[in-house]
Amino acid sequence: MVAADECRPTRNIRIRRVSDKPHADTIFMKKLLLRKITVSLCVAAISASAFTVAADDCPGVCGRAAATEKVCCRSRQLEERLREYVAAHDRARIGVAVIAEGRDTVSVNGDRDFPMMSVFKFPLALTVAQWMDENSVSPDDDVAFPPEALMEDTYSPMLKKYGKGLDRLPVRELLQWSLMESDNNAADILLRQVGGPDGALSALKGIIGDTDITIGASEEDMHRDQYLSYLNRSTPLAMAELFDRFDTTLRHRSSSFSEIAAMLEECRTGTDRLPAPLPSAGTVIGHKTGTGFPTPDGRISALNDCGYVHLSDGTRYSIAVFIADSSYGMDETSGIIAGISEIVCTALLGKQPSEK
Repeated sequence: MVAADECRPTRNIRIRRVSDKPHADTIFMKKLLLRKITVSLCVAAISASAFTVAADDCPGVCGRAAATEKVCCRSRQLEERLREYVAAHDRARIGVAVIAEGRDTVSVNGDRDFPMMSVFKFPLALTVAQWMDENSVSPDDDVAFPPEALMEDTYSPMLKKYGKGLDRLPVRELLQWSLMESDNNAADILLRQVGGPDGALSALKGIIGDTDITIGASEEDMHRDQYLSYLNRSTPLAMAELFDRFDTTLRHRSSSFSEIAAMLEECRTGTDRLPAPLPSAGTVIGHKTGTGFPTPDGRISALNDCGYVHLSDGTRYSIAVFIADSSYGMDETSGIIAGISEIVCTALLGKQPSEK
């Protein structure tokens, strides 16, 4: 978050000689002094009014300064509101990060590690797109796999549709099952194509550089030992940064990456999480959910939703919400994510999402 004094505008005024005539110099210096006094008074007025000056209340540089202060104030208020909300839900460990317009970052527990669960299928998809581009693989090309690639005791609507006789599918369809339906078997088939967890992590770092996102287990690994899911982890800030970067640049890298955007925007899971409070008209959300398992003490190990949002007024932001060790019920925990989504949307819109 940017401190208030870092937002205060500065103006470097360079004195240049406009005439050799003393009279012209005198006039210029008087105008320059008056201009400096005007700028100083406007900045002081902004500070004294606790950032309530509207952008059009003061022309020129002061208007821009007020707009900057308004953004800083909005970010500060959003962070305070999120901290209050998280503190009020203390029966779970909650992490939130928001990046608005690619630059204004707000977070609560943003640098803490959380298990990604199926959110890991988003960075996995990026490595698959990279693999496709590097190996001239078409989305229509089939990927063949053996019968043992299809686990029966796991979440797999793909297996339910096709049955155990399935032995190949196009890359595009595997990505659709993995991203849109969060199919575990489809994810593992894709994971094998990029070299398993180690290969996926290496490829991800090749795409985005160093990151606090770690891929260390397959769905099969987590099926065998649920606690291996903690090997797939991220901080809220790292995931919000990844979605922001994807939305602004990576999705335009190639058709392989742009198809991922279309799939995220047709995600069919977690409709009661991030999307729930957003205005239906003119809003675009691309997101990926993650759901954990019940722990021995009756908690939910993880419930997540992360993505990017484009509102109808042109506002754009990425958001990552991770909840771990929740003693609330599934519906209540999903409701916490929806509540955070509403707080963010309201702050950035300047009104309740349901208002016109």
